[in-house]
Order: sequence, then structure tokens, then C-alpha cells
Amino acid sequence: MNDRATFDDPHLESLLPKVAFSRRGFLASAAASGFALAAGPVMAQTAIKTPLTGLEDFELRIPVFNGNMPAYIAAPKKANKLSAIIVVPEVFGMHEYQKDICRRLANAGYVGVTFDPFFRRGDLSRMTDIKQVVGLANSLDDFQALGDMDALVDFLGTQKRVNPKKIGITGMCRGGRTVWMYAAHSKKIRAGVSWYGPFSTTPPAMPRSPIDVADDLNVPVLGLYGGADDGIPLDMVERMRAALVAFGKDKESMIHVYEGMPHAFHADYRPSYRKEAAEDGWKRMLAWFKKHGV
Repeated sequence: MNDRATFDDPHLESLLPKVAFSRRGFLASAAASGFALAAGPVMAQTAIKTPLTGLEDFELRIPVFNGNMPAYIAAPKKANKLSAIIVVPEVFGMHEYQKDICRRLANAGYVGVTFDPFFRRGDLSRMTDIKQVVGLANSLDDFQALGDMDALVDFLGTQKRVNPKKIGITGMCRGGRTVWMYAAHSKKIRAGVSWYGPFSTTPPAMPRSPIDVADDLNVPVLGLYGGADDGIPLDMVERMRAALVAFGKDKESMIHVYEGMPHAFHADYRPSYRKEAAEDGWKRMLAWFKKHGV
């Protein structure tokens, strides 16, 4: 049986594969690889697996309000007072993709940290109903999400591996939205990089969008977007650019658009992956953090 969920929200629709697929096949491939079950068939030929040579990694739980949030850290061995970069997950929660990004960051000399922002709602990466996943993710309000981020940043500030004055944040998709929102919320980070973070305000739990908080940005943010993203049309990107100009934030923050690229072009485990744009975006991200002292 082939089945494919659909959504009225174009951003959520862009999260799904363009074609129907075997439910049994996609569950098996995703589960075996440690990726989000709701994300569709895993593209084994493009999914990057970074070895731990010269690195150390561990899983832990961060004390937050009303719970302990699962997290993952990768760092160079014997790391001491290094810059740290937080990787905010997509709508599917923390899974192997974010963990591998942390390992790539560790190879670049950073402490890479990711976490599960949806842990109070269960393990979204193990759920098989995409509409259930999105519904649970959309119920996480910004007050709680940003509060958990505050707790994570404060925790990193107590770790000997991390220089608390050199923390950055990046994220893809829903995590990319969080980058914009947290940059307007906190002064404890130095810079952010948002990969195709949506500018819409569809979920009631998220009444404000990055456009609404452009005037409040505390740190410079680089946005990396696809010119052919069905879920984030270019007119929304231009609205964000206009907001940055209107509030005088365009001298610090900027958006780069990759012509012809779809949503999730960095997600190497999905059919949307575009190697050239993903690698260029990675270089731009590292250069952005370096430029801004992370």
C-alpha cells in the first residue's frame, strides 16, 4: 500500500516526499539508520556518517522546567573552553542527522550540541504518523521552547569544554525558525545561522514570526534559503529582508538564496538533498560564525 499525508500549510507540505512510498519500506529504512521515521525514505547513498576519530561524544539530560531534556554533545578530545554551536532539530525532533552535524562541527573545532525540544510530547523521531508528529510539534509554544534554550545555554556555560562567551546557534526547518526567534530573545549567544526556517505563523502556539521580531534581533543571523522552496515562497523571504532593512538590521543580518533549490536542501538523508548548495551553505555558516567570534 502506498500512502502520503497532505497538509494545507505549504511549509508542512514541503516536509514530505514528492511521491508516495511503501510504508513498510520507509519505516524499515529509517529505523535501521537512526533517522526520523516521519521524514520519509532514508537516502542511504547520500546520508553522511561522520566517524568519531579524534572526537568524543555522549548523551545526557539537561535540567529544564518540569523535566530533563535529552541532549547530545560531540567535541574534539580533551576540548577545553572551545566555542560551542547549538543545533536545533527539525519538526521531527532529535535524531541521527542532527547528531552527525554535531560531529561535523566537532571536526571543525567546535563543541556541537543538539537536543530534543519535543521530549515532553514523546519521541517524535520514533512516531510513524506524520500528522501526529506535526500536531505534537506545533503544540510546543515559544515561551517553553525559548525557556528550554535558555536552560541549555546556561548549562553549556558551566561546562569546561565550552567558552560561555562564544556560543552560536544553527538549525534547519523548524529549528531554523527557532534560530531567528532565539536571536531576538537572548543576548547570551553571539550569532545564528538559519537554514530555511519558515516565516509563517500558522500554529496557534507560535503567534509571532521571525518577521515580527526582526526589530528585536540581538545578534547577527545568516539565513540560507532555497529559491524553489514550496513551503517558503520568495515573497516571504523578501518580506523578511524588508523587515531587516526597515529596522536597520540588514547591516548585521542577511539572507542568501540558492536559486532553484528546494526545502531541506541540506538534509543529506532525504531526497531533497542538494550536495553543492549544502556544502556551500556549510562553508558560509562556518565563515559567519568565525566572523562573529564564535
